[in-house]
Parts: sequence; structure tokens; C-alpha cells
Amino acid sequence: MRKVKLNAYAKINLSLDVLGKRENGYHELSMIMQQIDLKDIITIEEVNGIQNSIEINSNSSKVPLDNSNIVYRAWEEISKKYSGNKGVRVSIEKNIPISAGLAGGSTDAAAVLKGLNKLWSLNLTDAELMDIGLKVGADVPFCIIGGTALAEGIGEKLTKIKSFSNKYILLANPGIEVSTSHVYKNLNLKTIEKRPDINNIIRYIEQSDIYSLSKEMSNVLESVTIKENPIIDEIKQSMISNGAVGSLMSGSGATVFGIFDSEEKLENCKKILEKKIDTVICTKTI
Repeated sequence: MRKVKLNAYAKINLSLDVLGKRENGYHELSMIMQQIDLKDIITIEEVNGIQNSIEINSNSSKVPLDNSNIVYRAWEEISKKYSGNKGVRVSIEKNIPISAGLAGGSTDAAAVLKGLNKLWSLNLTDAELMDIGLKVGADVPFCIIGGTALAEGIGEKLTKIKSFSNKYILLANPGIEVSTSHVYKNLNLKTIEKRPDINNIIRYIEQSDIYSLSKEMSNVLESVTIKENPIIDEIKQSMISNGAVGSLMSGSGATVFGIFDSEEKLENCKKILEKKIDTVICTKTI
């Protein structure tokens, strides 16, 4: 029985701006997405004797095992195009916090698309996989290519940026599951005071200048999520007070990340935050 195992890496947003709202309800975005080495492990194996079916299991009770899982939708989309394939069993070792602004579901879906491409010998290019992924979720195309990228449109127009790897990152998640649709629904574009300067941010990334970057980092969705969950701002301030050169909420939240210039400061801040926050994770950009 053939099987493949893949790493499904999380992401953070080094900046996130919402430029407007389209007639179809989607928002026009401009954001910098950065992969980190926190990862889920996805194992896909063929199930003999069964055609066009999927079974999902996970080590986490929070992961849905039915067709509401984005992994199911990824399998469904690629199966529509390439029917007649054997049934598969997908096992999700979940390490990325759920509904946390880290693309935990999207990266699992991306891994399933890449895994089935390999398992079924489809020989699809990344661009073809990204087209399929976009039907599943706006963050899936980025999770397919990874690294560092400018994402525009609804997140599907991707421009690769020079690598920003091996930067010390601390994640802190207060255990609040945030609905992305709720945040966008309650975002008032007219009241946004600070917007990120994307060109400056890209320049600092390419210079590997974490100090200048940290001063420019901005996420307009904080105006909604922090208002409803003040602990997010408390975590940001705590990171800054304890050695981070910069701190920001990732995506629609509720995870906060800090950038550090030394592993010692990172570890020290982790010890302090762990006294009041359940999920605190040391990681790096990749």
C-alpha cells in the first residue's frame, strides 16, 4: 500500500492591509506572508478496494473528520479533475493551533494537494496545484509555494520575495478561536488609522533588517480582533517589554508573534508568557 508523508508549515503575516471590498463580498488585500517551521504532519495512504473516497483521522479532537474539513475539500477538488483514483486515508498530526491566524487548515489542504499529486503521479506544476488550491481557500496557494511572498487580490496573486529565513519567532496563542469571516464583516475600512507601507516592508525583508521591519509591521485586522479580545494587545506589549524587537497579530488572530534578535531573549520571553498563556511556541522563519 503506497503512502506519502509531508510537512505542512504554518505562516505568519509580517503585514496585512485591506484595500477595499469587492462586489462579490471578498476583500482586496495586500499582505506579506511568511512561512515558519511550526508544522503539522500529513500522511496520505491509498486504501485498496475503494474508489474515490477519503477517510480523515487526527490526533486532535478539534479537527473535523467530515466534509467540513478543508482537507476534504482539497481532495474533492483534485478528485473532480482526476477521477478513477483509489480511496485514500489522510492522517493529520496537528501541531498548529486551530482558528489561530496561522493557516493551519490551509497548509494541511496544500499538503494534501501536493501529496495526491505525488501519490497519483499526476505531474501537476505548482501553478496548476495553486489554481486548484484557490478553489479550496485563499491561503492555500501560498501554502503550496511557501517561503516569503507578497499576496494581493484575495491572497491569490503571489510575488515571491527574497528569503527571510532563520529569524527567531515566538508565538503566543491565548486559546481564543477567531472567525475570519466575523473579523472581515466587522472591519470598518473608513476608520483604519495606520496602514503598512508594503514597499518599505519588502525592502527591509530583502535587507534582512528585523529592526526597521518591526517598526513598519502593521495588521489592520487588529482593529477588530483586539477590540473584542484585549488580551491580544496585552501579549504584544508583554513581548515588546521582554525582548522582542517587534510584535504583531497574525492574520485575523488570535495568535501573536514576536521577532527576536537572539535565542536567549526568545527563551526568556517564552518563560514569562507561559505563566499566563497556555500555548507559547518557539519557532523560526523558513
